Parts: sequence; structure tokens; C-alpha cells
Amino acid sequence: MKVILLEDVKSLGKKGELVEVNDGYARNFILAKKLGVEATARNMNDLKLKKAHEDKLAAQRLEEAKAFAEELKKVQVTLKIKAGEGGKLFGSISSKEIAQAAKEQQGLDIDKKKLVLPNPIKAVGATVVPIKLHPQVTGELKVVVQEA
Repeated sequence: MKVILLEDVKSLGKKGELVEVNDGYARNFILAKKLGVEATARNMNDLKLKKAHEDKLAAQRLEEAKAFAEELKKVQVTLKIKAGEGGKLFGSISSKEIAQAAKEQQGLDIDKKKLVLPNPIKAVGATVVPIKLHPQVTGELKVVVQEA
């Protein structure tokens, strides 16, 4: 029997896949636990429409991420903090502080978890911080640290 999976089923397939299983397994497990539906013409058409809708949404999110990445190139965030000799900071600047400053200064709502900052910023000067906006799009934000 052919079945369209509604959920991921271990050792069988992922959500949305069309799989061939034994009749008993399909009736007693897959259909009974609502993990899948029988692959009728109507259900196949519904699956096709659902996938087309998901692809359209994914393309829209990708375009939005690209547009936001272009907008980020024009933006600069300035942070002021106490510094000692040689421009070395007392403390450091983390991704949380950068995200907060971007919201206050530019009105940008950036999630601190999307900032790719391997180590906190510990010196005065300009730094380009990559931001993971989408699995295929990475934007860059210029962060300027000044001595207070």
C-alpha cells in the first residue's frame, strides 16, 4: 500500500514522502496513529499543492533575507565603552549589546543568536560582524567601538 507520511517515521521516511509499506503495517500503525494517509489521487494532489505553497514561502523568505542583507550594508552601529591603554576595552562587547544597540540606533530588530561573533569584541575600532539571516544568506553589520 502506498502511504503519504504526515510525520517523520523512523526508518521509513520524512514528512511529505510517498512510501510503499505492507497493508497491515499501514492499517495498524501508520493510519491508526495518524502518521500518514493513504495515497489516493485527492491526497496526492493536496500534497502537491502543499509543497508548491511551501516552496513559494521559502522563496519569499529568501528574497526578504537578501533585501535585509543589502540594507545592513548601509548601516553602522556605534558603541561607546571605557578603554585603557592601546585601545583595549575594560570588559568586552557581546552579541547581545550589538543587537540592542542596532535596535536603539537604527531600529533594526536583529536576533542576538544570529550574530556570528566567535569571540567578543575587546578593542576599540571598526569590526564587521556577519549575521546569519537565512541558511543561504549572510549579511554584514559594521560595528564601531569608541572610547568613552
